Amino acid sequence: MNFIEANGVSLRYAVEGEGNPVVLIHEMGGTLESWDLLAPLLSATRRIVRYDTRGAGFSEKIRGTLKIDTMTDDLIALLDKLGITEKVALVGTAVGGAIALHTAFRHPERVAATIVTSPATSIPPANRDAVLARVAKFETEGVRVVADETAANGYPEELRTDRARFAAFRARWLANDPSSFAAIYRMLAHMDLANELPQIKCPVLVIAGAFDRGRPPSRVEPVAQAIPGATFKVLPVGHYAGLQAPELMAEEIEGFLERVGG
Repeated sequence: MNFIEANGVSLRYAVEGEGNPVVLIHEMGGTLESWDLLAPLLSATRRIVRYDTRGAGFSEKIRGTLKIDTMTDDLIALLDKLGITEKVALVGTAVGGAIALHTAFRHPERVAATIVTSPATSIPPANRDAVLARVAKFETEGVRVVADETAANGYPEELRTDRARFAAFRARWLANDPSSFAAIYRMLAHMDLANELPQIKCPVLVIAGAFDRGRPPSRVEPVAQAIPGATFKVLPVGHYAGLQAPELMAEEIEGFLERVGG
């Protein structure tokens, strides 16, 4: 693992493999370890870049408010610092999916294709007050107070057949910095990418998790429908597809990128 300053923030990152570049962008509450099982499968044929987004893992923490533009600027600055000037494929989960889609919208010249799982492009207005109340609670009391609810929604019992894998996920999730986590959550609560989706030009694969109760297929399919030519699939995963079914995700990503030339 390495560290670099990009866009005025310290980011932890890793680069593995050779070939066409693919950037893995983790979910809110995740880290670059969210891709530990998927990255080795993809790096056999591609150059894989993964990083802790601003506020996550060992990257510099957030103080104050945050906008999705800043997260995209971080990603582009990281690629520039790494000397990756060719188009890249972006793979993102949840808020990582939002970063990927927003980057594809803002920087079409840098993005060859985008694959997103359970993309968090907005929060329904009716849910916003409850979400912000939840954020205020864990910001003051620590993320542990919402850990069980989060796991039940995104990593339900049906997917906990590998108990050690789930235990490691839970322990890593509990290490989140509450202030940074809250800042990212508030960014999502006040964000809506609906007007951008129809303007995305690159090939897009949108994946929903059949077991994702926090962002079920019924909320994910409209994202795919809004993007011209996007492919939509429902897979037997939860919110954390790359961790819960890495072999299946590697197959889907490789197959899609081969089809679209990414």
